[in-house]
Amino acid sequence: MMKKRSIPASKASLVLFLCQMISALDVPLDSKLLEELLQPPTITRQSPKDYIVDPRENIVIQCEAKGKPPPSFSWTRNGTHFDIDKDAQVTMKPNSGTLVINIMNGGKAEAYEGIYQCTARNERGAAISNNIVVRPSRSPLWTKERLEPNQVREGDSLVLHCRPPVGLPPPIIFWMDNAFQRLPQSERVSQGLNGDLYFSNVQPEDTREDYICYARFNHTQTIQQKQPISVKVFSMDSLNDTIAANLSDTDIYGAKPVTQRQPVLLTPTGSTSTKVELRGNVLLLECIAAGIPTPVIRWIKEGGELPANRTFFENFKKTLKIIDVSEADSGNYKCIARNTLGSAHHVISVTVKAAPYWITAPRNLVLSPGEDGTLICRANGNPKPNINWLANGVPIAIAPEDPSRRVDGDTIIFSHVQERSSSVYQCNASNEYGYLLANAFVNVLAEPPRILTPANKLYQVIADSPALLDCAYFGSPKPEIEWFKGVKGSTLHGNEYVFHDNGTLEIPVAQKDSTGTYTCVARNELGKIQNEVQLEVKDPTVIIKQPEYKVIQRYGQVSFECIIKHDSTLLPAVIWLKDHDELPDDERFLVGKDNLTIMNVTDKDDGTYTCIVNTTLDSVSASAVLTVVAAPPTPAIIYARPNPPFDLELTGQLERSIELSWIPGDENNSPITNFVIEYEDGLHEPGVWHYQTEVPGTQTTVQLKLSPYVNYSFRVIAVNEIGRSQPSEPSEQYLTKSANPDENPSNVQGIGSEPDNLVITWKSLKGFQSNGPGLQYKVSWRQKDVDDEWTSVIVANVSKYIVSGTPTFVPYEIKVQALNDLGYAPEPSEVIGHSGEDLPMVAPGNVQVHVINSTLAKVHWDPVPVKTVRGHLQGYKVYYWKIQSLSRRSRRHVEKKILTFRGNKTFGMLPGLEPYSSYKLNVRVVNGKGEGPASPDKVFKTPEGVPSSPSFLKITNPTLDSLTLEWGSPTHPNGVLTSYILKFQPINNTHELGPLVEIRIPANESSLILKNLNYSTRYKFYFNAQTSVGSGSQITEEAVTIMDEAMASRQVDIATQGWFIGLMCAVALLILILLIVCFIRRNKGGKYPVKEKEDAHADPEIQPMKEDDGTFGEYSDAEDHKPLKKGSRTPSDRTVKKEDSDDSLVDYGEGVNGQFNEDGSFIGQYSGKKEKEPAEGNESSEAPSPVNAMNSFV
Repeated sequence: MMKKRSIPASKASLVLFLCQMISALDVPLDSKLLEELLQPPTITRQSPKDYIVDPRENIVIQCEAKGKPPPSFSWTRNGTHFDIDKDAQVTMKPNSGTLVINIMNGGKAEAYEGIYQCTARNERGAAISNNIVVRPSRSPLWTKERLEPNQVREGDSLVLHCRPPVGLPPPIIFWMDNAFQRLPQSERVSQGLNGDLYFSNVQPEDTREDYICYARFNHTQTIQQKQPISVKVFSMDSLNDTIAANLSDTDIYGAKPVTQRQPVLLTPTGSTSTKVELRGNVLLLECIAAGIPTPVIRWIKEGGELPANRTFFENFKKTLKIIDVSEADSGNYKCIARNTLGSAHHVISVTVKAAPYWITAPRNLVLSPGEDGTLICRANGNPKPNINWLANGVPIAIAPEDPSRRVDGDTIIFSHVQERSSSVYQCNASNEYGYLLANAFVNVLAEPPRILTPANKLYQVIADSPALLDCAYFGSPKPEIEWFKGVKGSTLHGNEYVFHDNGTLEIPVAQKDSTGTYTCVARNELGKIQNEVQLEVKDPTVIIKQPEYKVIQRYGQVSFECIIKHDSTLLPAVIWLKDHDELPDDERFLVGKDNLTIMNVTDKDDGTYTCIVNTTLDSVSASAVLTVVAAPPTPAIIYARPNPPFDLELTGQLERSIELSWIPGDENNSPITNFVIEYEDGLHEPGVWHYQTEVPGTQTTVQLKLSPYVNYSFRVIAVNEIGRSQPSEPSEQYLTKSANPDENPSNVQGIGSEPDNLVITWKSLKGFQSNGPGLQYKVSWRQKDVDDEWTSVIVANVSKYIVSGTPTFVPYEIKVQALNDLGYAPEPSEVIGHSGEDLPMVAPGNVQVHVINSTLAKVHWDPVPVKTVRGHLQGYKVYYWKIQSLSRRSRRHVEKKILTFRGNKTFGMLPGLEPYSSYKLNVRVVNGKGEGPASPDKVFKTPEGVPSSPSFLKITNPTLDSLTLEWGSPTHPNGVLTSYILKFQPINNTHELGPLVEIRIPANESSLILKNLNYSTRYKFYFNAQTSVGSGSQITEEAVTIMDEAMASRQVDIATQGWFIGLMCAVALLILILLIVCFIRRNKGGKYPVKEKEDAHADPEIQPMKEDDGTFGEYSDAEDHKPLKKGSRTPSDRTVKKEDSDDSLVDYGEGVNGQFNEDGSFIGQYSGKKEKEPAEGNESSEAPSPVNAMNSFV
């Protein structure tokens, strides 16, 4: 079977098209061929339809065309012949139709304004250009006008009119001042689309005398200026002063101050307006409003959305811009101006019309004598354009008749054309908004075959790669192409070749025996021609010894090998790279024929080195890493992954087996344990490698089993204890012959997607499993248990087939058999499938509910008949929901709960029910399609249960002997409450519990006053509710009765006050300081009497103070122990009386009866006496508390 397909441009000779053809006849763009073939004229360049020229320069009206023979040119102006020979200012360029009108030497552009059309004509027809409207640009001056100053109140709106002169094309407007600076614009002040300057409200800073409107005419590069406009803004204060000066005291005067004003639209006026825009243009809508505060503009489209990605807002959102409009953009657009006082709006009704645009433009037609063809001209627009045909520039109705031509509206039909039928046809599509004009020729050629590929062209390819042999041809009628091998060989055909439409012969896998001479023959009814080309198939270039990973010591020498094997007729070039770049320019790098050597290695030589081998036909490369290390103290054995095997060779080729051999690479000090063989299928999955087998490390040959119709390549990977080597280079390719499929598709299933169909699916065979071209599947089915014949269909290489019109959910026997162009696979096994399911028909019956306890129930039902399931039974669903709580008698919406019971179960448990409630349930059967109808609702009730804990427990109003308890009823009573149980017991200071007291309280109570309690005692309470079933969970609280009122008042009024706490802290700090001073002075005293110490120092300043003058007296003799003078506050018995000092520090002397002088000095004797005298007052063993401390100081 011969194949035909298109090929990429990179694999074929360059084929360009002279024009777009409707027929199958292509004209290659061959210069020699084009010189000989006749061709009607084609317009290649022309000036635009609306051609505005600079009146100061020469006018150039372009018209270029091509054809064979070269066309001649003529022009019309305003519909009549334009004789350029009679006008000395007009010339036509040589070999062209372009006109040049000389304006710069005295001509006037206005004299040549008009409508021009060019005609290009040769013996095959005439092509015409568009109507080119030539107009000179205009930039007129502003007309003189008297401009009065604008005097306006602050806050009023103002419009400064520009009214630029009418130019061609229209000018660009902008406002500037005398210093040629653009006037600032904002939401309050902005320029409209018509060029006027709008003030939403004027402010005093708007006063100026140089508002100037400029018009720039781009075509002539000129700018025109309007006279300056003066604006004076009166503020309210100055206006009131002016009015006051001109009115009497009795007059009522005074301009109103600037107040806020509602928005009013300055443009457009009125509430509605209309606008027409053309398809493809830019739609601009504008709304400018006055008001205080300055209004904000918003745009909407009534009944739709503004088009995304094409909508833009300009001029502070005052302008709505929609680009590339279409008919869908027609509609009502509303602008809304809004400020704090209100809003104003305007509706613009937009209609989008359309100049004609192409749907199908006519295309050039190249035909052979006797062939048929059509020219189609289809255009659209709004309104619908009229289609008119012309032949060689003349309306077809008055053109010479052609019996092979018939006009049918927008189509011209050609039948049995002859060479005289060659013409150029024009299609004109026009409406009120414009026109389209297209030329399309009909060229009838009668040419014998020609082969454009050079004779004896040599093609060279690498073995096992595709070969493309060109046979570029032309002829009319289109020639038939045949290929032969050798001078007297037979016609090429079969799976080994692919024949392309452009004449190219493709050999998908060229082998060495494909070398030879190939002959291409082209023939049609006018003749025959042949051409020979040569094919040479070369051996691939292979690196048989690749560079290897190296670890080298610093300053050592390293060498990488790159040994290659190549075709003897090809000249290889070896290039070395470092890290994918050129080698360093360093004399240490020595490139040999088969190696790269690096002398005196340094750290910067670390990297990846790549050997690239290039020939004119192929390129191969291999890389290795160099690691530079410091010299180790002692040499160590390096264990590494093995090097890849090399020199793979295929021998003993058979249809289903082949022998592969190889040479192992270096094992790198770790023995090779095994070799892994992988294969690539270059025909079906190029570039993807699959596991084939593995053999022990001592074996270097293996017999491999092969599959038909696979283009095999093999590679080998060596494995040792360190890891796997890099794969070897692929072996040569080996294409096995085609055969019948050996196996059928797997995973065959039949599952319906709809009630009336059967979807048969399977897992398709992989490419190499097809065993040959043309893989298809024979799908067979028949209804099971019915005496019926098999129904079969052959489908393409897909994985699904849908059988329609089947009964609902019936079993089918299914089988899928593979086949290819050579025959069928073995008979497949049958599988059972089912057609599509439908919803079950009946509901389960005899639904019964058995309530087990207050939260659990068991439901029973009868199974539905199997035939009514109409699908695979998946189980039953029980829907149940609470409809009422029997204790509260209140209804509330509760979502239904669903339990699913898989399989053919006929009962199920319903957990989590609420006690003392009424429920409903129903049961439904479920299949793969969904649920069946529900059984009638079954009502059941759950018995009472124990209640939940009370919602709250509060203890208030504590007194000396009573507490008040308040509580809330349980959130879930789960039945009828019979009573509440209150238990309580006291807790002492060590948290020990006292006797427990229990009280039963009626269910209708919500509070209780407990009396006869102990004062200042903590109690713990336990509280729960009861139903007839039992007690619920309890809630606990603690509370304290208060102490006697006086102490409580004191505690509250004093002990908790901030000033009292501060006082206590100050006292504690003072005591601490005195203790520290006492301790320090005691340690400094030693064990001698104070008298001896004083005598030793003989310091007069430390004598006792005299009574009369306040000076110090003398101590008494140590033996006399005379009392101190009256000036001392310490009595002779060395005790401190309470009446003398409430702040006695006797207790802080560590057992010594010492006294302090008034300045705090210790005047006692360090005599070693340790007995402590008891302090006055009662001592307490209680732990200190704020109350006790307070009482001790009262």
